[in-house]
Amino acid sequence: MTSTKRNLIIAGIVVLALACAYFVYDSFHTRQQMREMEEVLTFEKDQLEDEYQNLAIQFDGYGRNINNDSLAELLSKEQHRVQDLLEELRITKATNARRIAELKKELASVRAVMVEYVHQIDSLSRTNAHLRRENQQVKEQYELITEHAENLEKENAELGEVVSRASMLEVTDFKFTPLNSKDKKTKSYNKIRKLEFQYNIEKNATATRGEKTVYLRLTQPDGEVMQKQVADTFHYENSSIAYSVKKPFEYNGDRLSDVLYWNVSEILQEGWYNADFFVDDNLVGSFPFKIEK
Repeated sequence: MTSTKRNLIIAGIVVLALACAYFVYDSFHTRQQMREMEEVLTFEKDQLEDEYQNLAIQFDGYGRNINNDSLAELLSKEQHRVQDLLEELRITKATNARRIAELKKELASVRAVMVEYVHQIDSLSRTNAHLRRENQQVKEQYELITEHAENLEKENAELGEVVSRASMLEVTDFKFTPLNSKDKKTKSYNKIRKLEFQYNIEKNATATRGEKTVYLRLTQPDGEVMQKQVADTFHYENSSIAYSVKKPFEYNGDRLSDVLYWNVSEILQEGWYNADFFVDDNLVGSFPFKIEK
């Protein structure tokens, strides 16, 4: 073999060895780059999953504080969309860079929608807070007006009661005298045939004028009312009660003196009696008197 041919063979072997070495190096470098790229894509996918999960939590938090049905429905729809995208992301391979990029865009879109909903929620919250303050003010004003009206009603009732009391007639100077059959005063129990009751009706400028009736109700020591007939009753405090004697009179506002009589037809009890005078549905005088043997 000639020297020239030997040199060519050696040169070819060297070139082939260098080519093999380069191929091995390039293959190793490429695999390393692929591993690094896969790690980067996996890291980006994990980050994207975390962002989706955080967004889902935010949607859930806002959804609990919404009282508006329409907005709550839209928010729920977007929340389900986030859950669906998150599930798809979990089953998507990290090397599927194209789909990962699309899911990133979807995430940005959902975030933009969420920002809009958050603005609406804040606006509703401010509006509701304002309405609550207004409602509280209206409630407080209503309570003040109600309290004022109740106070006025109470004052009017008290004033009406004062006026009513002021306009009531008053019986004074009551005097009881037992009479015999000749209408003469007697001290003998067995000779009493009539009971005489003298009294005055005081002057009252605020009382109504006109024809009135005075009712005398005599109560015996045993509590029974002295009554001639069962039908002898009059109206008092939404009830009908018995009276003993009644008498009409004309009242013009001036002091009036008058007398009433009870004709004795029963056996008089010994002890303390009571004489109650009523005019205009009011008790205008009450006086005790005693009959004794």
